[in-house]
Amino acid sequence: VQLQASGGGLVQAGGSLRLSCAASGSIFSTNTVRWYRQAPGKQRELIAAITSGGSANYADSVKGRFTISRDNAKNTVYLQMGSLKPEDTAVYYCNTYTSTWAERSDYWGQGTLVTVSS
Repeated sequence: VQLQASGGGLVQAGGSLRLSCAASGSIFSTNTVRWYRQAPGKQRELIAAITSGGSANYADSVKGRFTISRDNAKNTVYLQMGSLKPEDTAVYYCNTYTSTWAERSDYWGQGTLVTVSS
């Protein structure tokens, strides 16, 4: 399984971007998918997650500004980002994992850089 994140770029404060995370297989259809971000010098931060049934959760830092959604037919999860702030500048990663009683396997996209200018 491979995850491909895309959609990052340079945007002015107040602007919008939509990130995409495409999976090579159908792994998304039965698993929760998460978006993380890592700003320079900071730890990776979980910012949004969507379950296989479509229930979404958000970190307080992005709640009301970001929307996570999924298209299982396309094996793709999206992160619509609005009202962007300079502090949203980070590399954004998508993640999912599978688990059995004995082990967990994590899958990560390669990261896509979002830069918000003031």
